Amino acid sequence: MIALALLFSLGQAGAPDSIPVDAFPGEKHLKNIRKLTFGGQNAEAYWSPDCKQLIYQTAQPEFPDEQVFIMNADGSNKHLVSTGKGRCTCSYFAPDGKTVYFSSTHERNPGPQKPIDQSKGYVWMVNPDFALYKGNPDGTGITPIIKKDGYVAETTIAPNGKYMVFTGSFDGDLEIYRANLDGSHIKRLTNEIGYDGGPFVSWDSKLIAYRRQAVTNEAEKKDYLDLLHQSLVRPGKLEIWVMNPDGSHKRQITKLGGASFAPFIHPDGKRVIFSSNFADPKGREFDIYMINLDGTHLERITTAPAFDGFPMFTKDGKKLVFASNRYSSKPHETNLFVADWVE
Repeated sequence: MIALALLFSLGQAGAPDSIPVDAFPGEKHLKNIRKLTFGGQNAEAYWSPDCKQLIYQTAQPEFPDEQVFIMNADGSNKHLVSTGKGRCTCSYFAPDGKTVYFSSTHERNPGPQKPIDQSKGYVWMVNPDFALYKGNPDGTGITPIIKKDGYVAETTIAPNGKYMVFTGSFDGDLEIYRANLDGSHIKRLTNEIGYDGGPFVSWDSKLIAYRRQAVTNEAEKKDYLDLLHQSLVRPGKLEIWVMNPDGSHKRQITKLGGASFAPFIHPDGKRVIFSSNFADPKGREFDIYMINLDGTHLERITTAPAFDGFPMFTKDGKKLVFASNRYSSKPHETNLFVADWVE
């Protein structure tokens, strides 16, 4: 692991910890933006409980596929957390700040994830080789927490430490589950056919925001189940929903008709921020939006071309971290950015 971390360091030789960059026109809520990563694919950066660190996934040439790293909030001290093998995703800090969780294929498949069949159109893989692990922030002590016959990923953890939520395919559908932090007492929270996933627990642990793709007719049902049998999902029409931690009081927040995902509830408990491509007829440009929990006052937050996504507020609501294609050195490169939030 030390050798792999060194290789990563050498691959980033000369890169600063972070640099300031300008907001794009119309981004009135973002100020003092800093670029935190430089090259490759970097995404899903989430705050530690004290909001002094970020855990994220990155694809770099030194590794077979995406791995989990931690860095300080200013971009310094980037270091490997996962094994350096397989493909990793959806990493998160436990409330104590001393334990991290992530999904990985390193035991079932230490190589890269197989390529997606492009003839299927725009689809995501829900890789059945993923299992959930926990470990220490220095990369030691990695142990399995939940291993099932199917996809286990998209985990986030309630800041009060009482539960975690994740997405699983092991019951024959993509559903959201909750469990204790040791993986015990797994309870299914969603029960309708269609993709329920990407759950995020609010900072006060009282709400879960998630994405849902409803199946409305037999043709959609057949397409959905046929793809899921191949460990694929077509995320063309995802809407944002919220529910209570026990799965009760589910309600739909958006009705946009695009692919809306990565919702995070503002610390005030009244708004949700998320990414969507609904405004682009071709579905290629994703921007970050904010909406009230009652579905009113939709507001566009980012305006940069291509992709902006995975937004998460600090506990005090003063900073926002997100991933973006902006200011890239190569086409389709994704990096991480942090900004002061301006109300």
